[in-house]
Amino acid sequence: QVQLVESGGGLVQPGGSLRLSCAASGNIFRIGAMGWYRQAPGKERELVATITTTGSTNYADSAKGRFTISRDNAKNTVHLQMNSLKPEDTAVYYCNLVDLARGRAFWGQGTQVTVSS
Repeated sequence: QVQLVESGGGLVQPGGSLRLSCAASGNIFRIGAMGWYRQAPGKERELVATITTTGSTNYADSAKGRFTISRDNAKNTVHLQMNSLKPEDTAVYYCNLVDLARGRAFWGQGTQVTVSS
């Protein structure tokens, strides 16, 4: 049993900032990459950012220069600092974690981010 608990979502005006956090708990035997994905209404879930155990990051083009992903391996947490938010960033954001021992990924429940004036 693996649980991912997210926080930090909400309503923000264009140009504003939010910091999403996700804490993992449960039977994680060998933590691997962690990341954030998002899904807007009528669209497929898409990658926003990922980070490996050694700190290598990968960002969607739309997130580069505005978003920063980070992690704390000791606490099994991952964060997403989102700056200069745009209305098109509006979506449900999902936390993701890979357990290398199981060879599978786990997902959070999703947190709503709404960017609107």
